[in-house]
Amino acid sequence: MIHPTQIQDMLQAALETGGDFAEVFVEDRTNGQLGMTGGVVDTALSGRDFGIGIRIMKEHFSVYAYTSDMSKQSLIRLAKSAAKAIRGGGAPGTHTITLHPHVIPNQHPIAIIPEGSQKRAKIDMMRRAHEAASQYDPSITQTSVGISNSIQNVLIANSNGLLVEDTRTYTRMRISAIATDGEHRQSGFRGPGAYAGTEFLENLNIEENARHAARIASTMVKAGYAPSGRLPVVIENGFGGVLFHEACGHGLESTAVAHGTSVFANKIGQQVASPLVTAIDDGTIPNAWGSLNIDDEGAPTQRNVLIENGILKGYLIDRMGSRQMGVPATGSGRRQSYKFAPASRMNNTFIANGESTREEIIANTEYGIYAKSLGGGSVNTSTSEFNFAVEEAYMIRNGKIAEPVKGATLIGKGIETLQNIDMVGNNLDHGQGMCGSVSGSLPVNCGQPTIRVSEMTVGGRKGE
Repeated sequence: MIHPTQIQDMLQAALETGGDFAEVFVEDRTNGQLGMTGGVVDTALSGRDFGIGIRIMKEHFSVYAYTSDMSKQSLIRLAKSAAKAIRGGGAPGTHTITLHPHVIPNQHPIAIIPEGSQKRAKIDMMRRAHEAASQYDPSITQTSVGISNSIQNVLIANSNGLLVEDTRTYTRMRISAIATDGEHRQSGFRGPGAYAGTEFLENLNIEENARHAARIASTMVKAGYAPSGRLPVVIENGFGGVLFHEACGHGLESTAVAHGTSVFANKIGQQVASPLVTAIDDGTIPNAWGSLNIDDEGAPTQRNVLIENGILKGYLIDRMGSRQMGVPATGSGRRQSYKFAPASRMNNTFIANGESTREEIIANTEYGIYAKSLGGGSVNTSTSEFNFAVEEAYMIRNGKIAEPVKGATLIGKGIETLQNIDMVGNNLDHGQGMCGSVSGSLPVNCGQPTIRVSEMTVGGRKGE
């Protein structure tokens, strides 16, 4: 991607003003996107992004700069320009850096590399999804299907001598359906994806996913409104884990913890959740949507136990967080592209299996809300206060799932919600999403088994 001698020159120039660490990130990414609305192809895009970023650190201060001009003069100019922002003196030319290539084993084999010649086959896959969704129920009035893939080649080098390269391949299908009843509109969505090639699509049950999206839309458009108040809430497995991801996971990243802006700061060893809760972030799961061989700082990803039996065990830590907190990094430095400096981020974050079955959890709930599918939400990491929309919900009455309800929101504090989990299922599953934060938008898995929160604030309609 770029000759090692050029990288060495950049790193040495970057340290001329007194920096104590420098890092180069080179990216060459190809993207492909196909889209279909109402059974008609309306999007066919492809592109390539190529550029380089450099980060310089001095103690707890860092500066980042990037360019897409790969000429030698431009790269040295970029390094020297960034170095001017470093506080402190240093003698020019005093750093001699020798890069040592590292070979990282590939834990995520790709069977079929995405390429343009597969366009017709992918259009056929999208048409299958459209037909399955649109034929599910007469209330379905619109469908939208998309397939995206990307191949990202990265090279990471730093002033400690690290030189490592990696290739990441991602494939995802997005299916949405809209139902109307003449007065109301409701949507349903499915977005399965993987760190994989086109084989992921070939092995995917496309019709089942399309019918899932259509079922949500057609069920919710006919539903009454959810009640409001303090209620037990059963949250389904899979993408239900987005609540933990948003309400708790971001608060466990060193980006927040190191600055004391997280409710979980300085709580290692304390009981922060129910003893039934063990929460993990694992970047090594083979071919999972949020997995990596190495993070975007060149460190191997790993399995990080965050909470064990309710006790806070650790945080997600990048290189800067490691400096600020005085603890080892956890392979959690991630960035969207060369245009972003890395930050501590999640990979595949989930609540581990418990001992209850889903059926037992429902049967042991006399009255409450069954949140089968969660939508978007927001969180304040300093307080862990959150607000989540429920995409698909049902009432629970006398230990059984009853009528569907729409308009439900889940409101609360992440740390209180963790403590109020009183049943954990044994049916762990994962859902795929894109997580946005200070270092851009990244693919992540959110997972959990079915869980029950003994009491949560549910926003709905009074008197319902």
